[in-house]
Amino acid sequence: MSKVSSISIPNHFQDVLATPEWKHAMIEEIKALRKSGIWELTELPKGKRPVGCKWMYTLKHKADGSIKHYKARLVTKGFI
Repeated sequence: MSKVSSISIPNHFQDVLATPEWKHAMIEEIKALRKSGIWELTELPKGKRPVGCKWMYTLKHKADGSIKHYKARLVTKGFI
């Protein structure tokens, strides 16, 4: 019998702050981005605007349906 997770994917940042597992997932994502050299804090050149970003959250499950880990991704916002 598989387990169904009662953990919901957060829709608001306040929900993330209330859950240590989601905060940990965000910290791990930032560490991975820094380690790979993809992301760093820097001064924005004059006259330039930053590219927007947002957090995406998901749960990864084991074959039996239990939670394997919490996953957070920082992604750039697309432009239409």
